[in-house]
Amino acid sequence: MPHSSPLVKPWSDLSTDELYAILKLRTDVFFIEQKIDETELDDRDREPGTVHYWLAADGQVTSYLRVLLDTEPEHLDAARVIGRVVVHPDHRGAGLARVLLQRVIDDFGDQAMLLHAQDYIVPLYAHFGFVPFGAPYLEAGINHQSMYRPAGG
Repeated sequence: MPHSSPLVKPWSDLSTDELYAILKLRTDVFFIEQKIDETELDDRDREPGTVHYWLAADGQVTSYLRVLLDTEPEHLDAARVIGRVVVHPDHRGAGLARVLLQRVIDDFGDQAMLLHAQDYIVPLYAHFGFVPFGAPYLEAGINHQSMYRPAGG
């Protein structure tokens, strides 16, 4: 079955089945595949300003990301923070992360945004106007680069 348009919901609108499917994808990829041993459930999912984006096919979440709203921007004026970007291994290379990112840009492109990219995916974010800043760093045992996108791109 083809992927539908991105689903977009705050925490309070997520069904238990949606939440389970999202968390299953995140833990399957971040814990099992990537062996990240840091806390996945950080309570930020439940914040009122957090927006969850995902695509699904055949009842399975195939890709996901969340957008946080920081009260104090970590860098410049970027109060919106994209994170937990994940694509199911069986669906990689199909452009699903691009679809989700485009929807985020459509929704919040008039606001500055920040993300912490795994090194290999930096070019994807650069395509959407994100620019690296600061030195690369190690997070959860994986090389990362902080990236900023000014309001309006």
